[in-house]
Amino acid sequence: MRHPVRLGIALTVALATAGCSAAAGRPAPDHEAAATAPAKATTLTSCGRPLAFGQAPRRAVALDQTSTEILLELGLQERMAGTANLKTKIPAKYQNAYAKVPVIAPKIATSEQLRSATPDFVVAGSGELFTKDRAGTREELEALKVPTFVSAVDCPQQNEPGKTAFDLLFADYENLGKAFGADRAATELAAGQRAAVAKAGETAAHVKQRPTVVYLYSVFNGMPYVAGKTGLPSEMSRIVGARNAFDDVNEDWPEVSWEEVAERDPDFIVIGDLSERGRQGDSAAEKREVMARHPVISKLDAVRGDKILEVPGIELDPSVRSVHALELLATGMRDLGHAH
Repeated sequence: MRHPVRLGIALTVALATAGCSAAAGRPAPDHEAAATAPAKATTLTSCGRPLAFGQAPRRAVALDQTSTEILLELGLQERMAGTANLKTKIPAKYQNAYAKVPVIAPKIATSEQLRSATPDFVVAGSGELFTKDRAGTREELEALKVPTFVSAVDCPQQNEPGKTAFDLLFADYENLGKAFGADRAATELAAGQRAAVAKAGETAAHVKQRPTVVYLYSVFNGMPYVAGKTGLPSEMSRIVGARNAFDDVNEDWPEVSWEEVAERDPDFIVIGDLSERGRQGDSAAEKREVMARHPVISKLDAVRGDKILEVPGIELDPSVRSVHALELLATGMRDLGHAH
């Protein structure tokens, strides 16, 4: 990684003067109204850091795909000055809107690339993107009068006890809606996804015996990476009445051994399909093949009986797409006979 230019140079914030409008082809007129709401002063808190806006942002930069897709779902593409770190294809429903947003970096943005976009607000799903050798620290950007937002999911220590990952994700929608004056679109998005979570949760009432599940996210150098206790899949499991077999490991996606997977002997396995990422072992088909060839894993009832569900890998991390994976999990459990 090249050494970024230091952020001590003053940042010129060029505010867009054109009126904001929603992307052509957006089906929801509500989002159009929200995206063109009058600018207003507002305050909010992100990961323990207070943010103040004299007016709604007009040159926001999203540092990752998760943040980008949330802003696009809220109809805010005309307020975006940049996006970065695309990991998979943009869904068809966002493609027209995404085409309006400049890509400042295909991978993780540096401070130089971020500065070139002259942002007035920077949004990220993870605090790890705000480091000196990446986009710059939140303190550096704050000194330049650029507010920074980090998903509440990435800083649980700053949140109210008892809040689930989905609660925190929906709070992100509402806080971003508040910042942009897109409250109506954000409220509707959060309400719709809360309803989807509640519907998936109905499965738990029909579970015959609480099944265990292993979430296989990736296979790197022959070793499996699975969902641990702190990742979204543990919460998804709880909602539908299952148990993550590795919920005793206090990590999001720990590397484990195949022997450890075999010891847990899960009732079923969820495979994250990361085909679009393009690395060896990313596709669902490759993961199935690895398990079928393994002398121990191949003998598990879940593998021999094809008790395997496939979901898009990106949906297993908190994002606007995650309720879809939750729906697939609930449906799959019923199809496998774990719920009636």
